[in-house]
Amino acid sequence: MHLPRIRAHARSRTVQRRAVQAVMLLCVLALLPSAWLFTATSDRLRTAEDVPRTDVAVVFGAGLWDGEPSPYLARRLDAAARLYREGRVEVLLVTGDNSRAEYDEPDAMRAYLTDHGVPDARIVSDYAGFDTWDSCVRARKIFGVDEAVLISQGFHIRRAVALCEQAGVRSYGIGVADRHDVTWYYGAAREMFAAGKAALDAVLEPDPHFLGPEEPGVERALAEAR
Repeated sequence: MHLPRIRAHARSRTVQRRAVQAVMLLCVLALLPSAWLFTATSDRLRTAEDVPRTDVAVVFGAGLWDGEPSPYLARRLDAAARLYREGRVEVLLVTGDNSRAEYDEPDAMRAYLTDHGVPDARIVSDYAGFDTWDSCVRARKIFGVDEAVLISQGFHIRRAVALCEQAGVRSYGIGVADRHDVTWYYGAAREMFAAGKAALDAVLEPDPHFLGPEEPGVERALAEAR
């Protein structure tokens, strides 16, 4: 007389076990892109002190505050200016969003760098770096960069290096130090989701939002530097 109850309990245990297995599988799948980023970039991260001398450094945009570089972007630009002053790079490629007239990351980055001692002629602007993949593809296809030092925050630099390597740019990454505030933790958490998009970009290799014609800015700046 207790057989139906036993069967119902067994079915309930089976459903619970399968639900737990499904959750575990989803967790593993969610972590795979992050694991790929760590594996793919394990030997490509450097510090400002030991990064190899490279012709070009790429600085990724990180937002503006009232038209000026955000504190996070300023740290990236400080690191780039230091590399230039120390002779570790010759040209800085600043890549960011200029999708609307009132928001111009590359020009704000250029102004900051010139204020910190980098000659204007050694700075090249990419106005269509709408995301990391676009910036990497455009660095290679539009500006002809085949090797570069990439500069970003620590939570983003592995994704930048992995994507630029996939786009054909041999890359070394410098993750600049920053105070671990709310913005930092938000950025770190966001990377968990961004890693999934990065994996898709690496596999599918979509065209950037805007490609356009090749630009000689980096080649010309390097020629003047020599």
